[in-house]
Amino acid sequence: MKAVVAVIGNDRVGILAKVSAALAEKNANIVEMTQSVLDGYFTMIVIVSIEEMTCSIDELQTYIKEKVDGMQVLVMHENIFNSMHRI
Repeated sequence: MKAVVAVIGNDRVGILAKVSAALAEKNANIVEMTQSVLDGYFTMIVIVSIEEMTCSIDELQTYIKEKVDGMQVLVMHENIFNSMHRI
């Protein structure tokens, strides 16, 4: 089982480190990740394995938001993500 994590907001030092540390603390393993800075806005999408995660998806989203205050954070189970993007 996997989840999609999206983080968007004003760029600043340490966002990637804080998000990856938060994921590790909840035992969500990063499978794939992409990030970039677009005109001063930090954007990141991470695919994580949640099979051994120690919290719910909602709790993970809240936890990451606490770690990167002021950023938009969305965590979505892969089944929901895939359903939303199917034609």
